[in-house]
Amino acid sequence: MIPIIKPYYSEEEEIATAEVIRSGWVTQGPKVKEFEDILSEYVSAEFAIAVTSCTTALFLALKVLGIGRGDEVLVPSFSFIATANSVVHVGAKPVFVDIDPQSYNMDPDRIEEKISDKTKAIMPVHQAGIPADMDIINEIAGANGIPVIEDAACAIGSVYKGKKIGCSENLVCFSFHPRKIITCGEGGAVVSNNNKYEEELRLLRHQGMSVSDLQRHNSKNLIFEEYPIVGFNFRLTDIQAAVGIVQMKKLDEIIEKRNLIADEYNNAFKENPYIVIPAAPEQTSIAFQSYMIRIRKDAPVTRDDVIRKLMERGIASRRGIMAIHREKPYENIRALELTETDKAFDNTLILPLYPQMNIKERQYVIDSVISILQ
Repeated sequence: MIPIIKPYYSEEEEIATAEVIRSGWVTQGPKVKEFEDILSEYVSAEFAIAVTSCTTALFLALKVLGIGRGDEVLVPSFSFIATANSVVHVGAKPVFVDIDPQSYNMDPDRIEEKISDKTKAIMPVHQAGIPADMDIINEIAGANGIPVIEDAACAIGSVYKGKKIGCSENLVCFSFHPRKIITCGEGGAVVSNNNKYEEELRLLRHQGMSVSDLQRHNSKNLIFEEYPIVGFNFRLTDIQAAVGIVQMKKLDEIIEKRNLIADEYNNAFKENPYIVIPAAPEQTSIAFQSYMIRIRKDAPVTRDDVIRKLMERGIASRRGIMAIHREKPYENIRALELTETDKAFDNTLILPLYPQMNIKERQYVIDSVISILQ
């Protein structure tokens, strides 16, 4: 079976984790700090706070903005359910905004109609690595006095108008799950150029503790920590961070290999009458976390037929991004106007994409998709 994705690991990650285990310092410590420094430098952010997942990163971003019960946050429904779940976890309500059918990201033209006096944040998602139109979104948010949190779970390495996603005054959240471009096994981070939130984020991710274990260990004086706020246990471990450090060093190579495969897919499918390929917005560079195609309504087979027939040929694929508003926890806030979201959910699928795919495997996937749609 050709899988959807494979983590791009080598002996380097194995050696790095072994070194951490032998050191005896396996929880949040010097490797987490090193990982944060590498990440913030890569995206040109003032700081990076490593946490357990992108979900907890989004949760903390919402917390430091003071968002809670009775508040509303604008989110796309066309995203992994964690986007909306993070809003619910702080006691707020997600309000779904439809997507642009080309980029699959939150449609800026549909934002203002959803803003109310309860709207306390806008949370666009850079879906599958395709950058959202942040200039327009930030302009709308600024005009209405609403902060922006960027769900960049899929978008590390993507570029919007000359800047990497993460180089922003907004709070930007990344994921290091195994299906993402690089992975720590699990993990996430909040980055920003707005230092206003850095100290509180660091306190919140480690039970509100005023002095980290690393600071106490490195101090030549006796230090006792205090707990000025109620925090959480959202610490990344040094074992995970050691993997992340190696992965960050490979990131540009990984993106290059993934984009090469995406280009091959684009060239093979762009003239096919039954396939819509991903669209790169102007002045952007996509780091392809996933390669998602749309099967046109007039195709001889349905999207589900394509997935089924690929499986029969030993090729893993899956439906495109989920539509959160069609899941049971969110039935009470379903919205009839999410027409583009519904169309994308019903007709998109994700094809295998990982750096280790050889030429034979790539050609087999291409030939199989074309053959199925004849």
